[in-house]
Amino acid sequence: MTDLSPSPIPALRGPVPLAHLFLHSLLRDGDRAVDATCGNGHDTLLLARLVGPRGHVWGFDIQQQAVDETGRRLAEAELAGRVTLLPVGHEELAEHVAEPLQLVLFNLGYRPGGDRSIITRPETTGSALEQSLQLLAAGGIVLVTVYPGHSGGADEQLAVEGWSARLDPRAFHCWRMGQTNVTPDAPYLLLVQRGR
Repeated sequence: MTDLSPSPIPALRGPVPLAHLFLHSLLRDGDRAVDATCGNGHDTLLLARLVGPRGHVWGFDIQQQAVDETGRRLAEAELAGRVTLLPVGHEELAEHVAEPLQLVLFNLGYRPGGDRSIITRPETTGSALEQSLQLLAAGGIVLVTVYPGHSGGADEQLAVEGWSARLDPRAFHCWRMGQTNVTPDAPYLLLVQRGR
């Protein structure tokens, strides 16, 4: 007998589960995506699953430990063949990716459990965001989880929001999503879609 009970709705506490909800609804087998900040590899693994056997993911991180941890997760899930891992900053995105992308994912700040002095920075993030737009296919999405509450996070927030506010509304659809019942410096999600 088929189980017709509804699948459980994920708890949408914070921007990462919201980003994952978007990823599940947006990505299809054969798509191409970038994880611009691999961190501990959880998002890279999810992207690899979602793009399927015909798709591909590029993962960037300046920390070798992050690249190694991501590679380990992918190998355990037998998905390493779908991902190219690059131990370089996301500001080198266009040097390593030429194909049109359906999605570019940024999770800014520092690597959870890692050295908190190693953070994403406005100048490199800004460059990577610009490159992302050049690589997006029509209808493609850039998803950015912004963390204003850590040291350096407020500066990066200003840079990212300034960048998105300057985009031509006839060419890009920009959204800011965050919980309203949290502190003003709580993380939130920014979504930018290239028009069709």
